[in-house]
Amino acid sequence: MKCLESATAILRWSCAVAAVLCTGAQAHEPVARCFLLNESTVRCRGVTNDGDEMPGARMDVIAHDGRTLLQGTLSPQSTLSFARPAQAFYVLFEIGPGLQTIVEQEEIRVPTARQRKAPWLRP
Repeated sequence: MKCLESATAILRWSCAVAAVLCTGAQAHEPVARCFLLNESTVRCRGVTNDGDEMPGARMDVIAHDGRTLLQGTLSPQSTLSFARPAQAFYVLFEIGPGLQTIVEQEEIRVPTARQRKAPWLRP
């Protein structure tokens, strides 16, 4: 009887571990990166944490007062380029309920020489 209880406990534990691993493997968290192409142009790229591109996904530019400055859609290369707003802003990349990331204006800088080599940053 103890052998059966032990086997059942091991089976339940194995199933629980498998469920957790499968759930984690299927999670797609949004990742957004934004850079200044020049003094007046910002380019952002939105992907999932496992590198999947998200063409057609929505990316918004929002003023700190809550006004939406731009409702954008990612290009086939998963990028969005826009004129740098004069007022304080942030970029919101949302791919589903509870799946969002924000890039604050202060995080948007000129790319390093190494980063500039990325195909999505080339003009």
